[in-house]
Amino acid sequence: MLNEDAVLDLEATARQLRVEILKMLNSARSGHTGGSLSAIDVMTVLYFHQMRHDPSNPRWEDRDRFVLSKGHAAPALYACLAEAGYFSRDDLKTLRRLGSHLQGHPDMNKTPGVDVCTGSLGQGLSQAVGLAMALRLSGKSSRVYTLLGDGEVQEGQVWEAAMAAAHFKLDNLCAILDMNGLQIDGEVAKVMNVGPLGPKFLGFNWHVLEVDGHDIQAIARALDDAERTEGQPTMIIARTIKGKGVPFFEHKASYHGVPPSDEELSQALEHLGHS
Repeated sequence: MLNEDAVLDLEATARQLRVEILKMLNSARSGHTGGSLSAIDVMTVLYFHQMRHDPSNPRWEDRDRFVLSKGHAAPALYACLAEAGYFSRDDLKTLRRLGSHLQGHPDMNKTPGVDVCTGSLGQGLSQAVGLAMALRLSGKSSRVYTLLGDGEVQEGQVWEAAMAAAHFKLDNLCAILDMNGLQIDGEVAKVMNVGPLGPKFLGFNWHVLEVDGHDIQAIARALDDAERTEGQPTMIIARTIKGKGVPFFEHKASYHGVPPSDEELSQALEHLGHS
C-alpha cells in the first residue's frame, strides 16, 4: 500500500507525463492521443513503483519485462522511459521522424528500455506468455507485465494466449487491460462487443481484478495482489477514460489517432498546469 506522499508523487509524475505525451504528439503532427492518455496512470505505477528495472543497464537479466501490446500507445511508453532516464527527454521531440529511435510503434532494436517490438494488435499477450515461460525455465524471479486495449481483445490470438497462460500456471505474468470503451471505429461494444471481460478471463482460469485505472492507490494494490497470487496469471481490468486528463479529449474516439493541434496543445497544457 502506498502512503499519501507516494500517491501524490505518482500523480504528479503522471500529470507531467501527460504533458510530455501531448508535446511530442504535437511536434510529430501524428500519433495516438486518446489511448496514450488513458494508459499513462497504469504505466506510471508500473515504471515508478512496481517494476524492477535499471535505466543504466537496460538489458539487466533480472529486470521485470514490459510488453506494450497496444503498441500505438508508444508515446506513453516513451514518456515513461525518458522520465526514468533511459534516454534524454530531448529525444521525445523526434517522435516518428525519419532516423529517430522513437518510431510510431516500439522497436526493441532501437530504443533503450523497450523489451519487445509491438504494434500488430493481438500479439502482445502471446509474446508476454513466451517471456514468462522463458523466465521460469531459466529460474528467474522476474515478472512480466503486458498492457492490452479493450478493442484489441477482439483478436482471437489473445484468447489462445490466455488459455496457454492459465494452462502453464504462469503466476509471473500480469496483464492489464486498458478498458476505455473506445477504438478507432467507435464504441467497442458496437464494433464487436467483447464483454463481459471479467467472467471471460475467469472462465479461462485467470485471477481477475477490476480497478479504476486512474486511481493510483487502487492500481498499486492490484499489482501487489497480482504479485502475491500463486498458480494463476492475473488480469487487471482497468476502467479508464480515453483521453483522460484533458476534458476536450475525453470520451472521444475521434482522438484515437489524432494529435493535438497547436491551439489544443496550448489549452491542454494550461489545463494541466503547465505552460
